[in-house]
Amino acid sequence: MLKTSNLDVKKMTIGQMANLNHISEQTLRLYDREGLLSPLYRDEKTGYRYYDIRQSAQLDTIQYMKVLGMSLKEIKVHMAEWDMGKIKQLLRENRDAIDEKMRDLNLQKMAIERALDSYERYESAPPDGAIVMEYIPKRQMYVTNTKINFYDYDIAEYEKVLRILKEDMADHRISPYYFANAGTILRKDRFMKRNLYSTEVFVFVDREYVADELITSIPSSTYLCIYCDRFEKEKEYIDRLLAEIEEKHYTVTGDYICEVIVEMPFDYTERGMFLRLQIPVRIH
Repeated sequence: MLKTSNLDVKKMTIGQMANLNHISEQTLRLYDREGLLSPLYRDEKTGYRYYDIRQSAQLDTIQYMKVLGMSLKEIKVHMAEWDMGKIKQLLRENRDAIDEKMRDLNLQKMAIERALDSYERYESAPPDGAIVMEYIPKRQMYVTNTKINFYDYDIAEYEKVLRILKEDMADHRISPYYFANAGTILRKDRFMKRNLYSTEVFVFVDREYVADELITSIPSSTYLCIYCDRFEKEKEYIDRLLAEIEEKHYTVTGDYICEVIVEMPFDYTERGMFLRLQIPVRIH
């Protein structure tokens, strides 16, 4: 700790000024170069330059303005031409930028939590082809109609469908953090007739970050589910769900959803997906 009792506070070296104010000498040299704060005195014999402790007030102002998010260039301007209105406007802009950054960080955190949840669900999921009954809570989706019936094509066309979804999300200012584990919807009437025609794809979203008019809510329900490890198996597994519904006399209460639990790079030419095919049912 620097002792000030024996210190000539009106003639301090750069090291003493730095230690006294808990900053680095490099920072003081930067402020000097930028014209923000320079040593007050110069010894004519030695050429050494010295600070005065009273300059600490100016240093405190610089440091505080930095904390408020102002650049050194902005600080220099405002210290030379003090304009309360301009400072308040700059602070409002910095506050708004911080709010936007906090929003982005929170979205990123939520995306990480969803990814962790997906991996944990994958690790505990039944094997490929297993049919199970599950309760699934209420969910919110953003749904896009791509005008392409992806059931008529292979996975290459499905990638085109996903590009449409991604572009549509950008047009509606929906965070790219939600572009993960996209799924598809087959409406109830078509599912029951095995009319495999659907042009709708979706991503799960959070209500606090997406406008209400863009959200489709899926109510909580009991779902008959079958797990699937290949895109190409979906049609066959839909048949198995329909057969199970008929055999057990279940009543279908909503639309069929193909949900991607996790995506993995199975190879370099095809998106690897582990799917949960699901249809809400009522048990009699």
